[in-house]
Amino acid sequence: MTAIIQTLLLLLAVLVAVAVLARRLDVAPSIILVIAGVAIAFVPGLPPIELAPEFVLLVVLPPLIYLAGVAMSWREFRFNLRSISLLAFGCVVFTTIAVAAGAHYLLGLPWGVAFVLGAIVSPPDVVAPLAVARRLGLPRRILVVLEGEGLANDATALILYRFAVAAVSTGMFSFPEAIGTFSAIVVGEIGWGLAVGWISLRLRHWARDPRVEITLSMMTPYLCYWVPEHLGGSGVLATVAAGLYVSWNGPLLISSATRLQGVFFWDLLVYLLEGFIFLITGMQARTLIERIQSHSLAEIATGILVTTAICILARFVWVFPAIYLPRWLLPWIRARDPAPIWQRPFMIAFVGVRGVVSLAAALALPFVLQNGDPFPYRDFIVVVTFGVIVMTLVGQGLMMPLVMRWLGLAAIGTAENRVIREQELRARHSASEVAQARLIELTDRADVNEDVTALLAARNEQRTRVVPRNLDDGFETAKLSAKLRLDLIEAERRHLHKLELDGEITDESRRRIERELDLEEASIACKSEAYEPPL
Repeated sequence: MTAIIQTLLLLLAVLVAVAVLARRLDVAPSIILVIAGVAIAFVPGLPPIELAPEFVLLVVLPPLIYLAGVAMSWREFRFNLRSISLLAFGCVVFTTIAVAAGAHYLLGLPWGVAFVLGAIVSPPDVVAPLAVARRLGLPRRILVVLEGEGLANDATALILYRFAVAAVSTGMFSFPEAIGTFSAIVVGEIGWGLAVGWISLRLRHWARDPRVEITLSMMTPYLCYWVPEHLGGSGVLATVAAGLYVSWNGPLLISSATRLQGVFFWDLLVYLLEGFIFLITGMQARTLIERIQSHSLAEIATGILVTTAICILARFVWVFPAIYLPRWLLPWIRARDPAPIWQRPFMIAFVGVRGVVSLAAALALPFVLQNGDPFPYRDFIVVVTFGVIVMTLVGQGLMMPLVMRWLGLAAIGTAENRVIREQELRARHSASEVAQARLIELTDRADVNEDVTALLAARNEQRTRVVPRNLDDGFETAKLSAKLRLDLIEAERRHLHKLELDGEITDESRRRIERELDLEEASIACKSEAYEPPL
């Protein structure tokens, strides 16, 4: 037990150090975490840490998928559903077939084993590339398509993976039966996820207690995921459906206290889960190298290079026709959604980084078949999968800023960000106007005091005045006002601390007032992001 605690503390220390280093180098922490994990794996005397596939698929994956669904805009997801579906389903199937063909003809793997490898490496990871893309200011629609793809592609890959493993284990495969099973899984999981999301929101609204509501929100992804997974599905689509349902219907059913506390809880949970997963992924290097005995280094290197190249090329081959052909063939699609410039599909095609789900699927391969024979090429598949993850994550991840600047997408992203900021400022002013109109209605009530309405009117006017009308008007005034308000809050904090030391107020009173100051400071910081014009 002591060794486990010491190892966890070591990983936490590495996680913090990498976060600081990544900020200084302006590199995605996930890339450095994988590299650091590989380096730590070969430290003498450090016990090897093996990644349990059940832990990743059943414990880590559900909350990550659920939170991504909650953070996704249902309106944007629905508008881009065609592109997302063609990537999350079509591209995954196409990549699986392409990798299987390459592994069979170029690497000499049997067809069944080749399809297993293809299903494992077919789904791109969304966490690492999106962290880089958001920091670089990638256009909004590209982010939505990539994030939507990342929500659903794991489901397609895991279902194909189960079909392929079953075919290798039993030696039998029925295409019509597979299609029917796949369709039933998709429909059933979406229905189950919507039902769980509906029940979860009603229970949270009925509870009206932030601690209970956050506990229910933490249980929701596991209930969505575990039941379909146990019944032979993937659980991913159900979790995505629940997250999207909560995203669309939650604002009017979830209390403000729950949102404030829940944002902190989920942000910290996801930060730790993602950090540990990327770090431990890199730490598998030593264990995997020690396992491989029956294949030479040349065979392994060839397998990694061939599989990585096919994954990258297959995505490019699929993305351009998937984006342009529907518009060329169907005029109503072209009229509703004109064809984008070529740089956008190129960037979508380039962001094909593989992640921990692929490694977990590889490690979850059975060791023996139903007849008792060893699962063919198991160690080879696991090592090749790890190599593809490292090569795409480090190689493509580090190249993303260069590719984005070469494509000229930064300027487009900046322009879009400016429009979004302008819309946000207009929304703030319109919300204040609605509040003012409501206040005028309340003045006619007999139980409302004029002094109270005058005070609220002054407050509403002050809130409106500190928000500039646009990004070019009043920005410096708003920035200076925010800076001075933070200074005033700090002066209040120092005074409260002195009163507490002198015994003039209790600790409880100081904490209550300090919480109000903290919320005000957080509000100022949140608004300052909207005031600042995009670079």
